[in-house]
Amino acid sequence: MHSRTELDVQARPASVTLSFVRSPLFLLAFSLGVLALLLSITIPQPIGPMFWDHYLYLDAANRIRDGQVPSVDFFTPGGALGYYLFTGLQGIFPNGQPLLLASWCLLLVTGPTIALVVFDIQKRSALLAYAILLPFLAFSVLPFNTGDFYPYPGSDGFGIYNRQVCQLLYVLAAALVHVRDRRILVLVVAAAMAALFFVKITGVVAGTVLCLMAFAAGRIALKSAVTAALLFFAVLGVVEFSVGAVSAYIDDILALLAVNDGSLLPRLLQAASLNAGLLIPAGLLTLVLFVTHLPPFARSLRQLGGRPSASALAQVFDQPSFWLAAFVLAGVLFESQNTGSQAFIFLLPLLLKIVADEVTGGAPKRRAITAAILAIAAALPPVTAVLQKSARAWIGAINNVPLESRNLKTMGAVNLRPILALRAERLRELYAAHRPTFDAFADAGELPSFLLYSDFDFQAGWLKNVDDAIDAMRAYEAANSVHFKTILNIDFTNPFPWLMDRRAPHHVAIGADPFRAVPPPNENVRAAVRAVDVALVPTCPVTNVNRMLLSLYLPSLEPGHSRVPLTKCYDAFIRNDLKAAASGS
Repeated sequence: MHSRTELDVQARPASVTLSFVRSPLFLLAFSLGVLALLLSITIPQPIGPMFWDHYLYLDAANRIRDGQVPSVDFFTPGGALGYYLFTGLQGIFPNGQPLLLASWCLLLVTGPTIALVVFDIQKRSALLAYAILLPFLAFSVLPFNTGDFYPYPGSDGFGIYNRQVCQLLYVLAAALVHVRDRRILVLVVAAAMAALFFVKITGVVAGTVLCLMAFAAGRIALKSAVTAALLFFAVLGVVEFSVGAVSAYIDDILALLAVNDGSLLPRLLQAASLNAGLLIPAGLLTLVLFVTHLPPFARSLRQLGGRPSASALAQVFDQPSFWLAAFVLAGVLFESQNTGSQAFIFLLPLLLKIVADEVTGGAPKRRAITAAILAIAAALPPVTAVLQKSARAWIGAINNVPLESRNLKTMGAVNLRPILALRAERLRELYAAHRPTFDAFADAGELPSFLLYSDFDFQAGWLKNVDDAIDAMRAYEAANSVHFKTILNIDFTNPFPWLMDRRAPHHVAIGADPFRAVPPPNENVRAAVRAVDVALVPTCPVTNVNRMLLSLYLPSLEPGHSRVPLTKCYDAFIRNDLKAAASGS
C-alpha cells in the first residue's frame, strides 16, 4: 500500500509534464518542430510578385560556402545575418523550399528570444503570454507581407529582410513593454538590437527609438541600458575583429546612401499613406490617451518641477500616448525605406498593454471601450492582411500546375495557374521573335509593363529561361571541352553558380538594381568581371534596367570576352582564353 507522500511524488512528474504541455512555451517548441518537418521536404510554393527577390539568398549562400564574406567580398542590399542563417538552415534542410528557408531562418534568433519573453510573462499570466506569442507565430510562420503589390494571389518572395526586421522589433517591443526580469530584458534587448543591425540598418534605427522611449519612461534602468549597449557593441566588435565585416557593412550603407539620394519627406509620406488604415486609429488612440491622461501628466510635471529626480522624470515620459507616438514614429521611419514588409506588427504588444491598463486600471467604462475599439482597429489590419493573403495564395494553389524544369533544384519548386503558365510560354516566344519592339521600349527608358517584375508570367518565364540557359552552357562545355568555373548573370539575381555548383565572382553586388543598389564599379569589381569565365545577358525581354546594368560591366567585359548567342533568351560573354583553348583542343 502506497503512502500519500509516495503518491504525491509519483504524480508530480505527470503534473509538471501536463503543465508544460499547456504552457505557451510548449506551443512555441511544437510549432518550431512542425516547421522543421516541413523543411525536410520540398513544398512547392505558388509563384508571386517579384518572386526572384529571394533567389538572392541562394546566391549569397553559395558565395558564403565558397568562402566569401558579405560586405567584405561582395556588396549586399542588407545585412549579412539573414544570409548566414539561410546558409546554415539550408545545410540542415537541403530539400527545403528556398522561400520557406529564407522566411523561417530568422526563427533561429527570434525563437529563443521570444521564448525568454514568454517565459517571463507566463509567470504572471499564461493568457497574456499566449496573447504575445500567437501573433508572433502567425507573422513568423506565414511568409507574407502586409501590403499588396499585385492583384492575383501568390507568395511574397520579396521584402523578406524587411519582414525579419519587423519580427525582431516585435520581440524587442514585447520585451520592453512586458518583461520584468532585468537579466532577461538586458539579454533580449542586446540580442534583438545586434540582430537588427546585421539584418538592416534602418531596423536598428527603429529599435533605438523604441529603446530610448523605454529608457525615458524608466522601463529599462540606466545600468541595464549600459549593460545591453556593452553587449551590443561587444558583438559588433567580435564580428569586426574577426572578419572586418562591420566596417565593410558601413561602407556598403554609405555607398547605398550615395545611390539613393532622394528626399526623406516623400518617403515618410508614402509610408504613412500606405499604412493609413492602421495609422488613423493609432493616431486617434494617441490623441484620446493624451487627453484622458492629461491630469496625471500635469501632476508628474509639477512633481518634476518641485522635486527633480530620475523617477520623477520617468513618470513624465511614462505616458501611454508617448509610448504609442514613439512606436508609430519608429514604424514610419522604418517603412519609409521599404518595399514589402510586415508593417507595424510591433505595435501589438503595446496595444495589448494599453487596453489591459485601461480595462483593469479603473478607467471610466466609456473611455476603456473607446481605447479598446481604437486599439483593435489599429491591430487588425496587419493580422487580417497576412491571414487573407496566405489563405488566398495557398487555397488558390489547389488548381495550380507545377513549373516543369530540369536544372532548377529546389528553386524550381513553384506552381502557378495554368492560364499564366501558357501566357509565360507565349510571351517567351514573342520576346524572342520581336526583339526590336522591346529594344524600342528600352530605348525609351520604359519597361514593357509597369508591373513587369511583379507579373507572374514574367517570373515563370524567367525561370524557364534560366533552365534553358543551363542546358545550353552544359552543351557548350561538352562540345568545346571547356568548364565555366565562374558565372556572372547581368541581371537582378544570379542563381547560376548555385544551380551549376560553380562560383560567383567576388565583389559583384547581389540584388543588382542599378537604380537603387549597385554603386559604380571600383577596380576590385572591374577586375572580378574581367576574370569571369562567362557572363550571361538576358534578352527576353531586353529592358532598360538590364541595359543600364550591362553598361556598368561592359567596359570590363569587352576586351577579353566575346558575345555569342546562347539561347533564344540569353546571350553570353565567353572569356576569349576559353574560346582559344577550345579551338586548339
